[in-house]
Amino acid sequence: MKDGFDLKEELKKLPNRPGVYIMHAADDEIIYVGKAINLNKRVRSYFRAHVNRGPKIDKMISLIDYFEYIVTDSELEALVLENTLIKEHSPKYNTMLKDDKSYPFMKVTVQEDFPRVLFARQMKRDGAKYFGPYTSAVAVKDTIELVKKLYGIRTCNKSLPKEIGVGRPCLYYQMGQCAAPCQGYISKEDYAIKIDNLLGFLNGDYKKVIRELETKMKDKAAAFEFEEAAVYRDLIESIKHVTESQRVVKNVGIDRDIIAMARRGQETVVSVFFVRDGKLLGREHFHMTYSGVTADDSEDAGTTGLADDSDNAVTAYAADGIRSDESGATADDNDNADINSGVGTEIMTSFIKQYYNGTPFVPNELLVEYPVDEQGLLEEWLTKLRGGRVHIITPQKGEKHKMIDLARENAAVVLSRDLEKIKREQARTVGAANELAAMLGLPSADRLEAFDISNTSGFQSVASMVVFEKGRARKNAYRKFKLKTVTGPDDYKSMEEVLTRRFTDERFDVMPDILMMDGGKGQVNVAIKVLDKLGLDIPVCGMVKDDNHRTRGLYYNNQEISFPRNSEVFSMITRLQDEAHRFAITYHKQLRGKEQVHSILDDIKGVGPARRKALMQHFKEIDNIRNATVDSLNAVKGITPEVASKIYGFFHEEE
Repeated sequence: MKDGFDLKEELKKLPNRPGVYIMHAADDEIIYVGKAINLNKRVRSYFRAHVNRGPKIDKMISLIDYFEYIVTDSELEALVLENTLIKEHSPKYNTMLKDDKSYPFMKVTVQEDFPRVLFARQMKRDGAKYFGPYTSAVAVKDTIELVKKLYGIRTCNKSLPKEIGVGRPCLYYQMGQCAAPCQGYISKEDYAIKIDNLLGFLNGDYKKVIRELETKMKDKAAAFEFEEAAVYRDLIESIKHVTESQRVVKNVGIDRDIIAMARRGQETVVSVFFVRDGKLLGREHFHMTYSGVTADDSEDAGTTGLADDSDNAVTAYAADGIRSDESGATADDNDNADINSGVGTEIMTSFIKQYYNGTPFVPNELLVEYPVDEQGLLEEWLTKLRGGRVHIITPQKGEKHKMIDLARENAAVVLSRDLEKIKREQARTVGAANELAAMLGLPSADRLEAFDISNTSGFQSVASMVVFEKGRARKNAYRKFKLKTVTGPDDYKSMEEVLTRRFTDERFDVMPDILMMDGGKGQVNVAIKVLDKLGLDIPVCGMVKDDNHRTRGLYYNNQEISFPRNSEVFSMITRLQDEAHRFAITYHKQLRGKEQVHSILDDIKGVGPARRKALMQHFKEIDNIRNATVDSLNAVKGITPEVASKIYGFFHEEE
């Protein structure tokens, strides 16, 4: 599982809300995108034992490393967003498990003198107004039929006013479903009024129409004309389906970022939703620290910064997913309501300056929850970065404000999760390191270095060095060693060689606070011997295991120290010891996998299979080669003076 992702814990936090979930493989690849009416129930279902799920789904589930999700207000929003994300990322298992369908739009050709209302599968930059996308093509077609009846809007392809008076009025005119502008039966001005009413209806002003249809439905039902009543009932359902509020897609051609925040105390999460060409393609979440006064104190300026894992963070990092506790926290659960305009403005301004200073793309529109300081100057700066005009907007109502609400809600979900996560992570890392230092009476345990030896009956001996800093594995500081001077399964001599090489190598410019040896008194004494010889004063602990090879305690200052098995320091030491062992074993297996018959001579530059064979035939044993002079090495057939010097230097140079 992804570092820091606890599957059982994250499943517990899934909200009982509609939304979209995103399944990732171990390499972060998105392998499946799905929608859910209830994220809690749907995502949990993937990780339960099922029968007859099918081999394809079973295979996909076996590849899931972690998941993330986006909370939406309705199933419709989830469906639309699911479709958008599938088209953007083309997940492998979506193409196998479901059709890659396209959701329909309703198109009103307002760029024409006598606009039409049409069914469309794609949004184009043609000046028309598009509504949708919608999840039901049937509902869209039914609604088009309805608006023709209600408003008499044409659907034909005639070029008006050029073709006015050509031919006869169509059947729709005879049925009362078209005002026949093609015959001049309605003026352009009166037709425009019908279009305005239509646009109002499609924008959500449909309650009056529904009331009228409900009245007709009841009248028909009262007259026992149930078939006609059913027609009105179906039309009402189509209207409700098509006009259901959804905030995921709006306005083709728009590139915008929607920025909102959630805050508790000094902890703030800023959520950024990315809309490209009118479609929501993704989002990121950023943690910010606000070190000034809180909103309850004053509006004096504090300092804000995007946070990562370092102590003095100035760069942003994206949260690894959108998850929440079971309550499905919303913006009302945090301190957003208490953020006064000064603090909100300060945080928003600081975020924009830091984030867009490093981002490769700047959209033409930023929707922000709070107004920013020096808006004109910021817009000028962003315009220069983009190479085109950029507007910063703080919407107070309407569709744009609803998008702010959605971003804020998801930021609150992340904040609710991460506050708990940060607290737990602090206890298991920094807290555990501080606890260890206090237990041993040392000033610090920030950097721990652990060593382990791995070999097979003395063959291909290797060693690992694993580093934990502030309780976290620092993998870029890990080191691997091949043993050069030790033959056979002698762990003490092997450890002496490795520690000597580690503490005499000038490339290691940082010393550990504590040296952690995989073993008890014997290994500790070896380490102390090396450190004394080199004049280094570093505390040494032995990580002692029980008869079942599980961590039992620490050997320090000639006594064994035990600690509760449920303590964080016990867990940290166990992780450190297991990691050192894992790293050594993995390296050893890699070497054995490359070549089952391997010699230390293969590590000497210039010595290949032929020269290795000649050396072994001449000297019989590795120790004889190690103790040979340059001249005796040069006497071997095929060994040149240069190679002889390299062989001698390999075994005798200072490490």
